[in-house]
Amino acid sequence: MRLKLLVTCLLTVSFLGAMDHTVVSTSLATIAGELGALQHMSWIVVGYTLASTVLLPVLGKLDDILGPRKIFLGALVVFLAASLCCGLSADFSWLIASRVVQGMSAAGLQLMSQTIIARVTTQRERPRYLATIGAAFPVAILVGPLLGGLITDQLGWQWVFWINIPLGLIALVLALFALPALEGHTSPRGFDLAGAGVFTICLVALILGITWAGEPGASLSTVLALAIGLFSLVLFLWIETRVPEPMIPLKIFANRTVAAGAALSTIIGVGLFSITAYLPTYIQMAYQTSITVSGLVPFATVFGMLCSNLFTGWWASRTGGYWMFPVIGTALGAAGLFAMALLPAGRPLWVPMAVMAVVGIGTGSFMNLIVALVQGAVPAKQTGTITATVNLVRQIGSTVATAMIGVGIAASVAGLLPAGLDAATLTPQQVHASPAEVQAEVAQIYTSVFSPVFAALALAYAVGILVALCLPRGRLSNDPSGTAENTPVSVTTES
Repeated sequence: MRLKLLVTCLLTVSFLGAMDHTVVSTSLATIAGELGALQHMSWIVVGYTLASTVLLPVLGKLDDILGPRKIFLGALVVFLAASLCCGLSADFSWLIASRVVQGMSAAGLQLMSQTIIARVTTQRERPRYLATIGAAFPVAILVGPLLGGLITDQLGWQWVFWINIPLGLIALVLALFALPALEGHTSPRGFDLAGAGVFTICLVALILGITWAGEPGASLSTVLALAIGLFSLVLFLWIETRVPEPMIPLKIFANRTVAAGAALSTIIGVGLFSITAYLPTYIQMAYQTSITVSGLVPFATVFGMLCSNLFTGWWASRTGGYWMFPVIGTALGAAGLFAMALLPAGRPLWVPMAVMAVVGIGTGSFMNLIVALVQGAVPAKQTGTITATVNLVRQIGSTVATAMIGVGIAASVAGLLPAGLDAATLTPQQVHASPAEVQAEVAQIYTSVFSPVFAALALAYAVGILVALCLPRGRLSNDPSGTAENTPVSVTTES
């Protein structure tokens, strides 16, 4: 009973953290307009994402030192306070500062939810519970934008943030009752302050440089940020090889399961999460649909991801089998994205919906499973570190690929548009109001521009097939040593 209450609590906070990223999307223009900062609108999202990404490895190390209970409860309290401050924001600076704090605390909620599951379950049980709390992410993608629009229209944009408070308080009560005392395993004196500081500078500089790459007139800022980021990365790697308790122990990547799991997590970020932001635009232009209808393709993608995530988590926990899911999943992802690259303009909308649903099914089949695998491949004292690392590489892969795709699409479309159409001001409504021959030409342009993008992402998933084949074969252990009080946990290999 206590475990069910704990899972309910973790699912609630995971949903809050995921929703807080998606529910705001439809309210951005309203929020920025009322606060008089439309030109800085993107920072409502960028500040949140940047803060949550940067803090992941720090929180992972703190988990190993202090234990997840303290960090989880602290993050939940800070998240609720930050949500209150977001809604009370009187100016844009106040809102951005509150969003940064909210992003930092949301990272703690998401990460601790996964590490707590690792601490209270065996490796055999873990995929089912990780799939359950992991379902919050695709559900948030499906309902977040719609819910955000309804809340903004009916109650005001402040309630986009304040809706977190009643749900969060319920989760806090459940956590105080159901969350056991889970102590850390590493001495606080071993915290890698130098590595944490340099890594923060590295990520901030790299993400800002990539974000600025697509903005006109920001070439000097982009080059400077990327140079600082790369220098900091080299310095960070140097530090990690010399401190006694590194924030990200590089030696763990010598473990085949860890190396393959991290690579597969990166591929998910690069291969799918990066393209979902551009799918609606592609569908609106290439298939000449409305904004509402264009959402059906990402909906199909995420729904496929949700279903396969729940099924494979249940199956892996029931049977202990896991090896086939990353192999089949990456193969489905590669096949689906390659099919998208070959689709000609003018196909019925159900065709890209079905194809992207296949990509979602493939990705969901191993998205949370690899977290369980890498958690069981390291000593329990590194559970927080390895869980943070897997999430971090996925987030970085998604951020880098999203920026690169955006820059490439913008440059390619601008160079191919017919006379009279300006890429900087082009909207789907403008294209749909144009003569039929112009609509057909624009559809062909977007098809030709996106085709190599889909092909490149298909190649990333194809590499993922080879990576998945490197995972050790076997069955997940149902031994109680799968809890965090013993080390290390690994799969039971088959002869």
